[in-house]
Amino acid sequence: MAKKQVRKVAVVAVGGNSLIKDKAHQSVPDQYNASAESMAHIAGMIQAGWDVVVTHGNGPQVGFILRRSELSKHELHEVPLDYCGADTQGAIGYMFQRALYNEFAKRGMDKQAATVVTQVLVDRADPAFQNPSKPIGSFMDEPTAHARRQAEGWAVVEDAGRGWRRVVPSPLPVEIVERDAILQLVQSGFVVVAVGGGGIPVVRDPQGDLQGVEAVIDKDFASALLASSIQADLFLISTAVPQIALHYNKPDQRWLDRLTLEQARQYLSQGHFAKGSMEPKVRAIINYLEAGGKEALVTDPQNIERALAGETGTRVVP
Repeated sequence: MAKKQVRKVAVVAVGGNSLIKDKAHQSVPDQYNASAESMAHIAGMIQAGWDVVVTHGNGPQVGFILRRSELSKHELHEVPLDYCGADTQGAIGYMFQRALYNEFAKRGMDKQAATVVTQVLVDRADPAFQNPSKPIGSFMDEPTAHARRQAEGWAVVEDAGRGWRRVVPSPLPVEIVERDAILQLVQSGFVVVAVGGGGIPVVRDPQGDLQGVEAVIDKDFASALLASSIQADLFLISTAVPQIALHYNKPDQRWLDRLTLEQARQYLSQGHFAKGSMEPKVRAIINYLEAGGKEALVTDPQNIERALAGETGTRVVP
């Protein structure tokens, strides 16, 4: 009797560039077409023997919902930020499920995808709540910004000469609330879409009940936490570049094929990675490996299969 093949589990964090390629392609059909391209490469990974949990960003999509909410507030209730996160998890999950269904059918694969609307616990005492830093929503003029701060208690900042914006806390993820459901689905053979946009941030009240909070969790940090909490064999970050680079976009730029955890820490401390770009990705990988993770990989969507074969991408090991 043939021995049953043991499949490996990967958490694949899909970047926002995989949904919106440029300002001319922001519509929902455009986003679906872009997501279908990424899902085709992930289907190839699954066909090669991986069980996969797909996570994703949602920044632009939350921005669209907030803008619609602002424009219609004279007629309709505004949408709280945690519900914006839930809405985008459902919509992007639908895109990924449909794209994967079609790709599996094309390849003759007997597979299904399912989306888990995911809550992520954060600590009410996290210092981020005292220092809101993540810009969300529309640009405003200064009087409007001050009026919203006065009326609704918003934290607002001037954003690089482009106008004023609301800022919210970005606390660290502590626990994936639906972790067991995600793991059971993976073990049952489903492709799972989860922890969208870093998850819906929730805190526990004194009675132990969950409450949504107006905050944004970094998608890569939450994906790393999920990867370590389900003991994934691989944490793969799909982003805009094929590899991590030192001196990025400079004359002495150097692509990296392989990094150790110690080298990643060293390059991070030396300031090699841009804030809001590669820096949080490298920090997330460090978190995953420090929690016992086996291997991380960074590449762009079209190179996922080549990177898994060792032909490109940056591999990070303990």
